[in-house]
Formats: sequence, C-alpha cells, structure tokens
Amino acid sequence: MVTAQSLGLMPLVGRPELSTAAYTAHGGDLLVGGGLSLAIAGTSTLLACLIGFMAALIMMQGRWCGKLVAAMSSLSIPLPHIVGAAATGLLLADSGLLARVFGTAERWPPLVGGPWWAAVIFEYAWKESAFVGLVLAGTLATRSVDYEETAALLGAGRLGRLRHVLLPLSLPALMTSGTIAFIYSFGSYEVAWLLGRPYPEPLPVMALRLYNSVTLTSRPEAAAVAVVTAAVSLCAVLMALAFLRKIPLWR
Repeated sequence: MVTAQSLGLMPLVGRPELSTAAYTAHGGDLLVGGGLSLAIAGTSTLLACLIGFMAALIMMQGRWCGKLVAAMSSLSIPLPHIVGAAATGLLLADSGLLARVFGTAERWPPLVGGPWWAAVIFEYAWKESAFVGLVLAGTLATRSVDYEETAALLGAGRLGRLRHVLLPLSLPALMTSGTIAFIYSFGSYEVAWLLGRPYPEPLPVMALRLYNSVTLTSRPEAAAVAVVTAAVSLCAVLMALAFLRKIPLWR
C-alpha cells in the first residue's frame, strides 16, 4: 500500500498514474538524509556492540560489579527512547546537568543539536548497548564456561581466551542483536527529532514532516521516504543473514 502510494497509484486527490515523481521531488535531500541516517545508525550500533560486549564480559564474572551492570541494563531496557532522549537532552545540553556541574556552560560543546549529532548517537548507543549486553550475556552463559575452562587448562591467557573463545562464541548473537539495533536506530524518528538539527533531516524525521504536511501532495513523498527506509533496512537484514551463514556456529 505504501509502495503503491509512493508510485502515484493511490493518490489522495486526482487520478491514479504510475510515476516516480515522489522519489525525485526531494532527490537531493533524500540522498543526504539517507547518508545521515546511515552514519547515525552505523556509529551508534558500533558503539552499542562494543559497549554491550564489554558489559557482557563484566556480567559473566559473577561478581558484584557484574550484577550491578546486569541490573542497570535490565532497568534501562523498558524505558522508551523518548524518555531516554529527554534525559539525554537534560544531561548533555549547554544548559544541562553536566554543563552546570562543571561550570562550563559558555564553553560547552554543541552536543545537542550540534553538527555531529553527538547526543543522538549517545542515546542510541546507551539504550541499545544494554540490549546487546543482555543478549550476549545470556548466550555466553550457556556456551562459554566449558570452552573457556578448557582453553585455560591448555595454557591460554585472558587475551587468548577472549580472542579464540569468547569472541567467536558471541559473534552470532552480536551480529543478530547489532542488526536489530541498527534497524531500530535507522528507522526511528523521536530521538533525532528531539536532539538533532533542523537540517539536514534523517529519513524518519523527513517522512514524518512530509506526512504531517498540510499539502496533500506531500503524502506520496512521505511514502517514498518510508519505502527507501524500509528498503535499506531490508538490505541490512539480508547482509546480516549472508554474514551469519558463513559462521560455523550459526550453521
């Protein structure tokens, strides 16, 4: 239905006519928005996977710090991203908590609404790292103990066990959870809408703006942006599946 509307086959006004005008009406902004969305989602997903992997290793230790990290991760999962975005804005804005604590409001970098979209990336990385960490901890808890003990008996050090045991065992779960985090970061609009710049717009923010426009002809353009977003997400899933099929543990 959305694809048909983007191609002019289900117009709100006028006669149906096959056309790609909705895709070319904002061609330049569509490309810029797509690149921006990929940069935000890719950077935040890489950070989430790195932080989540380290958090999972801490959870696997079974000590009080691991239990604390697990509890904090579990508490952050149910929080909606809109709440996380509001908390991030109150924390990182030039009039926020950190700027007041350090007394550097005038010299505080533009993290919220700045050119590097730092607050948006921080919020996605924070929220999704908790998800990645819990998934990896659950995976490693059922697989890694025997292998790690065997590697230790054979003389492998900590770095050796990390490289040859923990990382290969966690790779399928890391790839799967990272793909989920990427798709969500790429397709959600609320965090970028609250913490980002007015221009350029990520694809979800552009789709929402066009959909809510008073001009009825903008509805096919919003549908076109949504179709592009869905197509990129589908490509990410297919690439992840192709990569997973090459991992022996997945097979």
